[in-house]
Amino acid sequence: MKNIYLIGTMCAYLLAGCANQASHTGHDEHEHEVEAHDHAHEGHEHEEHEGHDHDHEEGEHHPGEIIFKKEQAEAVGLRTQKINPSSFTEVIKTGGRVQAAQGEESVIVATVPGVISFGGLPVVDGTAVRKGQAVLSIASNALSEGDVAARAKFAYETAKKEYERMKSLVGDKIVSAKDFEQARLNYENAKVAFEAVDGKQTAKGVSVVAPLSGYLKNIQVKEGDYVSVGQPIATISQNNRLVLRADVPEKYYSELPMIQSANFKTPYDNALYRLDDLRGRLLSYGKSSDTSSCYIPVTFEFDNKGAVIPGSFVEIFLLTKPLDNVLSVPVSALIEEQGSYSVYIHLHGEHYKKQLVTLGAGNGSEVRVLSGLNPGDEVVTQGAYQIKLASASNAIPAHTHHH
Repeated sequence: MKNIYLIGTMCAYLLAGCANQASHTGHDEHEHEVEAHDHAHEGHEHEEHEGHDHDHEEGEHHPGEIIFKKEQAEAVGLRTQKINPSSFTEVIKTGGRVQAAQGEESVIVATVPGVISFGGLPVVDGTAVRKGQAVLSIASNALSEGDVAARAKFAYETAKKEYERMKSLVGDKIVSAKDFEQARLNYENAKVAFEAVDGKQTAKGVSVVAPLSGYLKNIQVKEGDYVSVGQPIATISQNNRLVLRADVPEKYYSELPMIQSANFKTPYDNALYRLDDLRGRLLSYGKSSDTSSCYIPVTFEFDNKGAVIPGSFVEIFLLTKPLDNVLSVPVSALIEEQGSYSVYIHLHGEHYKKQLVTLGAGNGSEVRVLSGLNPGDEVVTQGAYQIKLASASNAIPAHTHHH
């Protein structure tokens, strides 16, 4: 009976130990499964997150694209233009000079000898004058010969009296016809000299008046200078019509008959002047080069509606034969870098791309594009330089992965 009880107790202990071990083993396996599940879930989320970001990046940007925000575009006044084939002209680019047209200028000369005296009118280049207006005075009362105006008046009155006296005697043959003719000649000469200064005497001397309305230029005297009769003092230019003289190299001689019009730029402003807008016309072109140079002159005449200065040297674009189906871009669209030219193409939205182009001749406002653009490309015409600055910071490089 005692042995049976002992065996039963041992069996109970054995059963309890097996149950405890099984419970512990199951619990460990469950924890391992939970940890494996959590790790797999984290890996899945990590891969999914990386894959989502990668797809988003590739969907938004492409290599070489430049992002220029809408707010930036509005701030700089960005403008674009679709480039399509259109008419253009062959261009001969050269230099030349603007000159006054015939009859548009007059030279003021000294009417009497004496010393220059300026009045209230500022005698400087650009001063506006009216026809008949006194420009300056010439005083001769301090000269050894005496006052010219006074001497002219006295000589005229004396010659007139002598002429009238002989006129009454020549009919009675008291004086010879020869003496009478000499008296008449003396009177006429004295009259011309007197009328040249009559009514122009002032306290400062004899006034010199403007022969036409216009602007003073080429002032050749200063206060206190002595001048003789006929000496140039200044030039009055009306500036209504001007002449454009282009100096064309001899290699373009065969193309001269095809010249239709011209555009030109001055060194003192950024404006482009078109002869078509200024009632310009071709006057002539030389049939041979100048003896002192290798250039052939081509001359135009045009209205001076702007502030073009006669005598200034200008950059000239001669327009010759027309061309069809030509791609061209405005000069403002070009970006120059070490001799190479490029433009910026608007792709979509806020996305732009830099495009190298090969250029042909330009007419001052537009330049012919030989390669690099296709019909329909939308080119930035205003604000290209600002995009260039922005591209230094937000150009999108090619996408790469580092593992």
